[in-house]
Amino acid sequence: MEDFTPLLNLQGPRKMRNEREPLLGQSVDGMSSGMDEPQHPLVRPDLRSSPENTIVDTTNDTDSLMAKEDQTNGSLAEGYDPSMHRTLEHPTTNLDTMIHLLKGNVGTGILAMPDAFKNAGLYVGLFGTLLMGAVCTHCMHILVKCSHELCRRLQVPSLSFDEVCHRAFESGPVGLRRYSKLAKNLINTFLVITQLGFCCVYFVFVAANLREVVAHYFFDLNTRIYLLLLLIPMVLMNLVRNLKYITPISLIATVLTVAGLTCTFYYVLQDLPNTHTVKPTASWAQLPLYFGTAIYAFEGIGMVLPLENNMVTPQDFGGWTGVLNTGMVIVACLYTGVGFFGYLKYGDAVKGSITLNLPGDQLLAQLVRIMMALAIFFSYPLQFYVPMSVITPHIRRHLHTVQSRQIGEYLTRVTLVLFTFMLAAMVPNLGAVISLVGAVSSSTLALIFPPIIEIVTFWPNGLGRHYWVLWKDLTIMVFGILGFVFGTYTSIAQILNPSLN
Repeated sequence: MEDFTPLLNLQGPRKMRNEREPLLGQSVDGMSSGMDEPQHPLVRPDLRSSPENTIVDTTNDTDSLMAKEDQTNGSLAEGYDPSMHRTLEHPTTNLDTMIHLLKGNVGTGILAMPDAFKNAGLYVGLFGTLLMGAVCTHCMHILVKCSHELCRRLQVPSLSFDEVCHRAFESGPVGLRRYSKLAKNLINTFLVITQLGFCCVYFVFVAANLREVVAHYFFDLNTRIYLLLLLIPMVLMNLVRNLKYITPISLIATVLTVAGLTCTFYYVLQDLPNTHTVKPTASWAQLPLYFGTAIYAFEGIGMVLPLENNMVTPQDFGGWTGVLNTGMVIVACLYTGVGFFGYLKYGDAVKGSITLNLPGDQLLAQLVRIMMALAIFFSYPLQFYVPMSVITPHIRRHLHTVQSRQIGEYLTRVTLVLFTFMLAAMVPNLGAVISLVGAVSSSTLALIFPPIIEIVTFWPNGLGRHYWVLWKDLTIMVFGILGFVFGTYTSIAQILNPSLN
């Protein structure tokens, strides 16, 4: 077998030399061995007509590419439907969403509406409650609209309340983008304050109604004694971490609430006096108390996005005859009816909860107090679930083992229940507590943040002709800020001096 290694070694350098030599303009091999073939120098291409000259001026091409990319992103954002990209394990129908919306809005607030009418007057309360309901519902629509717009821009399926605020500031005016995290933290802070405030009200409500029942049949004890008796079962019930196990309790609370409200209407609508027996309007000094109680009752904005995000047909949530408008019209009518007829029935003697005014010598009335006390008691874990969902991620970031995280979460749950218990024990005045919670946190979430989010989201070209959307949002914000300031001041003054009118 012949050895071809020398030949390969000879051809290798020659091949490499032939690949290099065209750069010199002619072939050395061609001069020595191919003299009969004419040699032509390699012609250098004209750079003016070379394809490579397209990289010489990059400014215009870069701008055009960026413009095309912006147009592409804009068209993709316009064509992106967030609801088509949601993966839902247990989506809710329109009826399910309506029931959740009603359950989330109808609580202790509706029982406090006669007390709110006392601080506004019969007719100011009537029209003011309807106006408050319209404004709060509009702010809910604002939040849903901004969520859809930001979902299309970011091409994400859904956003929560705090994420909507965060993304709005993050993609809004340049000067506000650095405050995006602060805005998100503020939303979460006020959500926690609101829900813990609800829990505090629930403590006082249950204790006050139990006191009325026991005092009628046995003996009268201080409200704080009942708060202390409620503490242990409340702590044990709120150690349940899985929302799935709370659902049966919530169902029981719903049934008891419906039964209790039905019986309450039965008593309130009997033997109604003439409208001239109560004052049509109240003094200006009392209106902030009315505002705090009314906005507390209407504060359901925190549950709007979770409900819309979990619907089978989220396009049915908005619109004039959508789930949101239909549900809030029912809520507004219930609030107005209970407030109007409750105040007309009991006048200035009405208490922080209408159940406390029911006749004490009738068994049905005592059963109503027990039913509503149990309903609110079983509703406490649902209200408590929201602040825990906000606080739990912060706990897990600082604890690294599974056991330490569980212990940390249980300790946090016990601490927060104790915190709401102490607040309730310090201020057992149900009406003043409801008004304070509404003025401080509910007004901020329901009336101040949604207009700010809309302005930041659609600034500067999406605010309508002559910036009418801007002026509308500023009006709502001013209304919310005035209610916050004067409602908080008046509520604190009443807490410090309960005899103050």
